[in-house]
Amino acid sequence: MKWFFGFILFTLSYTVSIAQTNSLNHYIELAKSNSPLLKDLKTQVALNQLDSMRIRAGYKPQVNATSTGLYAPVVGGYGYAAAITNEHTLNALMGINQSLDSKKNISAQVDAITLLSQSVNNTAKISEQDLTKAVTAQYITAYGSLQQLKFNQEVIELLNKEEDLLKKLTRSNVYKQSDYLTFLVTLKQQQLQLSQWRMQYKNDYATLNYLTGIADTSYMELQEPGIQKTMRADISNSIFFNQYKVDSLKLVNSRALIDFTYRPKINLLADGGYNSDFASQPYKNFGLSVGFSFTLPLYDGGQRKIQYQKLSLQEQTRKTYKAFFDTQYHQQIAQLNQQIAGNETLLAQIDEQMKFTESLIKVDTKLLQTGDVRVADLILAINNYLSIKNLKTQTNITNLQLINQLNYWNR
Repeated sequence: MKWFFGFILFTLSYTVSIAQTNSLNHYIELAKSNSPLLKDLKTQVALNQLDSMRIRAGYKPQVNATSTGLYAPVVGGYGYAAAITNEHTLNALMGINQSLDSKKNISAQVDAITLLSQSVNNTAKISEQDLTKAVTAQYITAYGSLQQLKFNQEVIELLNKEEDLLKKLTRSNVYKQSDYLTFLVTLKQQQLQLSQWRMQYKNDYATLNYLTGIADTSYMELQEPGIQKTMRADISNSIFFNQYKVDSLKLVNSRALIDFTYRPKINLLADGGYNSDFASQPYKNFGLSVGFSFTLPLYDGGQRKIQYQKLSLQEQTRKTYKAFFDTQYHQQIAQLNQQIAGNETLLAQIDEQMKFTESLIKVDTKLLQTGDVRVADLILAINNYLSIKNLKTQTNITNLQLINQLNYWNR
């Protein structure tokens, strides 16, 4: 008895877990967590943060310990000139180097790394959006195959019931044997289509697992995608336009960095320790020294102006790309909205047509029981129903794919 309740509990928990793993959101989140590209981009941002810390650390006092020793013997008057080598020297020093670059210069260098991180972050958002779009598109495709599979199962159930009735009526000589065989051919065709859609659904489901990064050959029933049109994002906050803003800031930052390279640079130097040539009283050769270095760029042959010109050309190129993308973006949004509206109108017309085909099948089914309808007419009504139902499924899937594309741009 305990085993029985344990089995029931396991079955229920397994069923719940299955329900949690066949929704669209589950596959999207799983694809994001498995994506090596998104992980790589996240790592790049972390590396950039470390680079920013390294730049700031480079402007703190740099302390080094150095030691050198030299022995140049003179034997029988042969050897290096003692005035140059001092014959033997030894030093052991602790040196400090402090750059006096301005805080603005340091901030400009850090800003360059920060802008790079912003660019990588934006690339990560676009890559995430690309992945979401791809997984959603495949999910919709697989869901469409599932709907076709279910629909064919329903049709075969209907045809099996009619086949049993028609067989009895044929034996009673209400219908001819040829009528029964004609109907049977239609049933067999639908059974073949059912097998085809079952294989198609398995393939589409396997492709969905492949895109998501799931190593699993089994398949289960997918839930309805349930996607709706999202609100259109403000262009100023759109991830597709944000890159142009970051590129503009990069060019401004590059100009600032160029300016800082032409400003004076001062370094303070200091060292202390032991430095001796052992010529006289070497035990007294402990001491220290201080100094500075100063650099003032005066003339570079016009390189600064050339770098400014390069930045101006890059800015013009950026504006050209942005203007072109802006036109394409608005055209794409308008076209998708137009197609979605057209599909929704078509779906309303299809629903109206389906009412007539379903009513006709119901009437023909009742007339079949009394032998007052031709089998050819019944088959024609069923085929019309199949056509309009397939059209509705395809139109609905197409509409979901269009909404998916629209939602891709609305972020």
